[in-house]
Amino acid sequence: MATNARRKVLVASAVIGVGLGGFFDGILLHQVLQWHHLLSLVPGETWRNLGNQILADGLFHVLMYGVTAAGLFLLWRARAGLADRGVSWRTVAGGGLLGFGVWNVIDVAGFHWLMGIHRIRVDVPDPMTYDIGWLLIFGAIPLAISWWLLRRDRGGGEGSTGKAAAMLSLAAVIAAPWASLPPPNSNTAVVFFQPGTASTASFQAARAAGTPVIWMNAEGTMMAVDLGAEGSRAALYRAGALLVTQSPALAGCAAALKA
Repeated sequence: MATNARRKVLVASAVIGVGLGGFFDGILLHQVLQWHHLLSLVPGETWRNLGNQILADGLFHVLMYGVTAAGLFLLWRARAGLADRGVSWRTVAGGGLLGFGVWNVIDVAGFHWLMGIHRIRVDVPDPMTYDIGWLLIFGAIPLAISWWLLRRDRGGGEGSTGKAAAMLSLAAVIAAPWASLPPPNSNTAVVFFQPGTASTASFQAARAAGTPVIWMNAEGTMMAVDLGAEGSRAALYRAGALLVTQSPALAGCAAALKA
């Protein structure tokens, strides 16, 4: 029974770790550093479209929401095992680091090298250096620490286990909303208009609001604008905008609903 309880806690913690790894990737690389989009290197004009890039980033964050929620549910189902003598804080921490490291190995080896849909940084002459550095720091090191913790796992009492589970759950709950926050120091916002809005009308609306248009789809219902110092969200809404957001996650969800 101790082995079964430990396995359930370990699996739940690892799933949360995968979700946290995805959020860490998306928040840091897609939003804060803005080094790549999910589909930055996918060939074809369809995938060079900024709207589709934002959609893919948003759906990626939605997927990570689902993975994290599944991990929290599994941890809740396994909560009785947290009091078991065979389960310690090392089980929870080791499982979380295991999932975090596994995500980054899958991301770099699978999505970067095998599928080639993006790299850690796409605007440098030698992207492999960034890939290997990321893989070592956020893949190999967490996996090594996880292996060391789980090897030393001998049970640590209910209190320490409960605190570790609470900390991992808190990290997951805090990380998820961060995916919906706008990137710091970024003036770019995505604006959605009602279906049927003429491209000339939406362009004029953005101009009247003092927000230069960076990109606009052919239909004129979705655009990226520079809010800058003079731009006004309120003016965009008064001009008929349905949504003005700087969050890739919210923009991706809205684009998916429009599609």
